[in-house]
Amino acid sequence: MDDTNSLIEQRRAKLAALQERGINPFMNKFTPDIGCGEARAKFEAGELPEGATVAIAGRLTAHRDMGKSQFIDLKDVSGRVQVYAQKQALGDEGFEIFKHLDLADFIGVKGTIFRTRTGEPSVKAESFVILSKALRPPPAKWHGLEDTEVRYRQRYLDLIANDDVKTVFLKRSAIVREIRNFFHARGYVEVETPMMQAIPGGAAAQPFKTWHNALGCEFFMRIALELYLKRLLVGGVDKVFEIGRNFRNEGLSRRHNPEFTMLEAYEAYGDYATMMDTVESLIRHVAQGVLGTLVIEHKNPQGDVYKTIDLTNWRRVSYKDLVREKAGADWFRVTPEERRRRAVEDLKLGGDIAAAYEDFEVTGAVFEKLVEPTLIQPTFVTHLPKELVPLAKLSPDDPTTVEVFECCINGQEISPGYTEQNNPIEQRERLEQQAGGEQQKLDEDFLVALEHGMPPAGGIGIGIDRLCMMLLGQESIRDVILFPQLKPKL
Repeated sequence: MDDTNSLIEQRRAKLAALQERGINPFMNKFTPDIGCGEARAKFEAGELPEGATVAIAGRLTAHRDMGKSQFIDLKDVSGRVQVYAQKQALGDEGFEIFKHLDLADFIGVKGTIFRTRTGEPSVKAESFVILSKALRPPPAKWHGLEDTEVRYRQRYLDLIANDDVKTVFLKRSAIVREIRNFFHARGYVEVETPMMQAIPGGAAAQPFKTWHNALGCEFFMRIALELYLKRLLVGGVDKVFEIGRNFRNEGLSRRHNPEFTMLEAYEAYGDYATMMDTVESLIRHVAQGVLGTLVIEHKNPQGDVYKTIDLTNWRRVSYKDLVREKAGADWFRVTPEERRRRAVEDLKLGGDIAAAYEDFEVTGAVFEKLVEPTLIQPTFVTHLPKELVPLAKLSPDDPTTVEVFECCINGQEISPGYTEQNNPIEQRERLEQQAGGEQQKLDEDFLVALEHGMPPAGGIGIGIDRLCMMLLGQESIRDVILFPQLKPKL
């Protein structure tokens, strides 16, 4: 800490010295005409001739004092380029100021591009301007941050220090852009629906509560997008999607953040099979468009591949068949008491099965603990128990299940999809069962909307964060969320 304070004092002294010279080290305006990395790449490709004049701007990431000449590395989002400075070009005062630049300062440079004797593409500075004086030193001398807490709490330092981290988030942005392109090209309408809701619906989760002073009533941060989007189906918007934040007041883990990004899309006259095709096409489209491949490699910090996901092959299999593979072919033929005994004793799930669990929850624990983690390759798990999804239609050939799929990749659920329930009478009964008789938990406005007539439809949800984890080879959700939720620092 003492060393850091000393460096800060030195930088503040340099700031004062610059101001005494009449220099404003926080300039308002400089217009680069090319990116740092872009200039380097175009010069290497022959698209910029030697001697071409460029204006570049970026952060100073390395400084080499050679006496009569100075070399710095300047970096922006496009990459890095070397800048070469001489007293003859900059003048005595300009060269002296250049020598006293600090790492992490932002500067703008105008000059000509050339290749040094060592073959390095460089910009020979003819003039420069300080755009922002950094009053704190950069993290870990640009070698990256090791402290995970600092990486997440001060993400800007993580982005400065780790190019790989910046690449992940730039690709995340590209993934979201390609998702939008996919749906727009298919005639879907993008909308925004309320984040504050009088009744949190569309999922079973613990909401965050807030209070609206002007209206004098409690609201909840939404836990799902679903019910408002279905209102739009009632209103005649036949293809609709939204990408937005959901909030769930629950635990944190490598797969869960209280604030997360979801895509939901609904298509009139579709069903769960239609939406399976949509999910497969979407993920293929995004992977090919952003990554240029359908084979996703997950690598360890040493660069070794430890997991490969093949998006060219998608399996479709029923929930019951997958459970039978782990729990026995007769699992659904024995009594509920025997299922519980087997789960606790034979399958060693005693710690995961509460005494109050209903029979379907016991089977759900088997699936969640023993089946889902093994589904690394793309798998559509179909026909889930009806108790799990009250907003979907019953399967005509097995009324204990619903026409639902869960798309599992990388050992976790990426996307659920349904044949949506559009019968208002059955929907009311199912929601009442879920609410346990508590009438105040029913979204009467949604049920009234259904009574006005909703077309048959298919719907999907996709966890954007989990999709990015899978596509970008990240094992923690915190590594694909720029500012993950953390306990406030005391």
